[in-house]
Amino acid sequence: MRVAGAQDAEFGHQDLSHRAVARLLVVLSASSGCLDVFCVTQLGGFFASVITGNLVQLGHNLVAADSRLLIGGSVAVGGYAVGVAAGTLPLRHAGLGWRFRTHVVTAAQVLILVGVAGGWWATGGRPDYPVSLALLFAAATASGIQSVVTISSGIPHAATTYLTGSLTYIVRGMVFDPHRFAAGAAGANRLLGLLGGAVLGAVVLRVAPLWAPALAAALVAWVLATAIAISRLHRRAHPPLTEGPASRGRNR
Repeated sequence: MRVAGAQDAEFGHQDLSHRAVARLLVVLSASSGCLDVFCVTQLGGFFASVITGNLVQLGHNLVAADSRLLIGGSVAVGGYAVGVAAGTLPLRHAGLGWRFRTHVVTAAQVLILVGVAGGWWATGGRPDYPVSLALLFAAATASGIQSVVTISSGIPHAATTYLTGSLTYIVRGMVFDPHRFAAGAAGANRLLGLLGGAVLGAVVLRVAPLWAPALAAALVAWVLATAIAISRLHRRAHPPLTEGPASRGRNR
């Protein structure tokens, strides 16, 4: 057995190290920033991932009796829920850690985001109301899938789509022990990643609006490609052990 057996038991048997996964989550946070800027500014004012904000808007629109906004908010919340369910099904028995099933689920997210980018491109960046709803639903579904991938990564207190909890954890930790700021560095990096992604998404919307949703897809695709590459390198460096005849005889 490898020396790292105790760590595998805690973090789940995986091909990616804790540090590598933490860095990939920063890029996923940036993709969330890009996607939410796109959805809020171009698809009716609703977020793909910030369900708290969407529910607040839904409550306001219930009083205002604005049927179009009510439908839009319901689509955003419903799409996110569908994404969470779709991402949970293949990962529910996989255990914690980034593994082959995580690649598959992340690939599904990439395909959905490519569909959003393709739909936006096909309409010349001016979709009608039904198409806007479809794009919003797909974007929210992709965000729900990403949330499940993040939770399944095994990193405590990690989030890449909703980061209120991350900020709470960082500040609370600093109040308890100001000398342990490093403990919240990963969360701070994800917060900066989200902010940076939002800025980048806003810039692309200004200079090349047709490419805005493609940016989020490209970032998640980069995460997937990097994870697969690291996984292959790890397997080459640590080939699975096979039992020899003597070993099999002892185990009988």
